[in-house]
Amino acid sequence: MSGTFVGMPAFPTAARAAVGDPTLRANLRHATHTIRDKRARAVAELDDWAELRQAGKEIKDRTLRHLDSFLVELETAVTAAGGTVHWAADAAEANRIVTGLVRATGETEVVKVKSMATQEIGLNEHLEAEGIAAYETDLAELIVQLGDDRPSHILVPAIHRNRAEIRDIFRDRMGSWGRPAPEGLSDTPAELAEAARLHLREKFLRAKVGISGANFMVAETGTLVVVESEGNGRMCLTLPETLISVVGIEKVVPTWRDLEVFLQTLPRSSTAERMNPYTSMWTGTSDDDGPSRFHLVLLDNGRTDALADEVGRQALRCIRCSACLNVCPVYERAGGHAYGSVYPGPIGAILTPQLRGTASEVDASLPYASSLCGACYEVCPVAIDIPEVLVHLREKVAGEGGSGHRLERAAIKASSWVLDHPTALVAGERLASATRALHPKRLPGPGARQWSAHRNLPELPAEPFRDWWKRNRT
Repeated sequence: MSGTFVGMPAFPTAARAAVGDPTLRANLRHATHTIRDKRARAVAELDDWAELRQAGKEIKDRTLRHLDSFLVELETAVTAAGGTVHWAADAAEANRIVTGLVRATGETEVVKVKSMATQEIGLNEHLEAEGIAAYETDLAELIVQLGDDRPSHILVPAIHRNRAEIRDIFRDRMGSWGRPAPEGLSDTPAELAEAARLHLREKFLRAKVGISGANFMVAETGTLVVVESEGNGRMCLTLPETLISVVGIEKVVPTWRDLEVFLQTLPRSSTAERMNPYTSMWTGTSDDDGPSRFHLVLLDNGRTDALADEVGRQALRCIRCSACLNVCPVYERAGGHAYGSVYPGPIGAILTPQLRGTASEVDASLPYASSLCGACYEVCPVAIDIPEVLVHLREKVAGEGGSGHRLERAAIKASSWVLDHPTALVAGERLASATRALHPKRLPGPGARQWSAHRNLPELPAEPFRDWWKRNRT
């Protein structure tokens, strides 16, 4: 994949280009409205949804408070079941570990289950540089990979593509990756799915190494869980001889009883289903079934830093359902690519700056990529208060400086002085009213100009309110 998030422009610049693309906006509007309407109906079926949501929040918070203990328990259980656990402090270390494990098998290609953790660390690109081909098997991820594109949604990575675009990608690119698309391929969903099935089948049957993520890890038994809707995950998890799972450390849950809560809330919040069509669970290795070698790579990559933030750590509760994206008015118009991260939408706006820091222009802009309407909090199945974290991160970004924030602080300081001196305030009001015909319609300066680019400044009255009051009420 040649596309990269590194060096992308800040969110306002990237979003402006996306908003001007009518095809993209139509694709996003249709998809997000369809998904969120279905989700609302699925959630309404449960009388105890609020209780399940609260339970999920409390389980995640308790796990994060004692994360070190549960991770050690998980490592012990995985090892006892025949697996091997590796600890990766950052993306570079995780990539080195996975590359070494693949090389040890002597293979030069792997099949992959959809995994945001491996996208986060750029694993596919790293493997390609090392001469190892990584084939995505999720339908949407396959579309993104064949199209030399980037994911734009947590649940539906190719949400920005319509059926005609997908057909063209299959026709033009499938042959260079393996089995070509059938002759005369149309854009009907059934034909597109069949073309992908035939293309992937040969890869499943010859693959010796599979790479996955995991939705959950159960500490008490060392069990990993992947939920998906197509069956490609089941193929990747059972057919290869070696399975390598790269999972963020926050994905652990203490017990099977805790897992039961999330297996109710995740499918309804993500795909609007009562349960996922495929829920795959594996514990270590077995002589009779599945891979004979299992490696678990536990990924930190900024998660410990996020955990240290008492307000921001709630982002680590996320179970990647994507409900917040589907109700967000900003995401619906800007799309996922504008966020410059594999984690788009409201959750990406609070998770990415904590994992990567706010040194870059794009990361510093993400906490501002929201209207703070609160819709994301209302639909979150683990009650992450995204608006609260956004405001918290904005405070941190402002505290770190930057020309725009220095001007803002100077303006606030000047305003405070004026408001503390009534005589100066009165003089300023009268001067502003007297010169109102000369006032610009847009504010000067890059930051202020951005704010007023799509809104006019309010017109000042002919006289200040206090002068009007004295004349009419005294």
